[in-house]
Amino acid sequence: MMQPQNWTAIIVAAVAVWLFGALYYGLLGKMWVAAQGETMDSLKARNAAKSAVAKAAPFIISFIAEIVMAAALSGILFHSAMSGPRQGAITGALTWLGFVLTTILVNNAYTFRSLQLTAIDAGHWLGVLIIIGAVVGWLT
Repeated sequence: MMQPQNWTAIIVAAVAVWLFGALYYGLLGKMWVAAQGETMDSLKARNAAKSAVAKAAPFIISFIAEIVMAAALSGILFHSAMSGPRQGAITGALTWLGFVLTTILVNNAYTFRSLQLTAIDAGHWLGVLIIIGAVVGWLT
């Protein structure tokens, strides 16, 4: 049987986590930049010549990725016969633990990125998946 997608739940979840990301990195932005070995001035200088489209692209890509994540987590919940915000949040956290955290750790280890950068980014994605799971679980 094909899963009926609740696109309202998926879009609401994507908007919620996109806003969460803005708040999260708004609060931790300076630490995140420093963890990359950069300064705000060096980033501004590097981005000064970029077009408005190039500057907007990461935000658009993030939103599209969060829609895909919400649709995938919705499918996991459906095929696991789970519903409700608690089950969704737990499933989101377990998905993060098994797939996202491990991927970030491996990628950052091979590129010798700082543990602080890994922790900041991993914390963001944990919040994203918990929120997506809770919203999709609640509205589906």
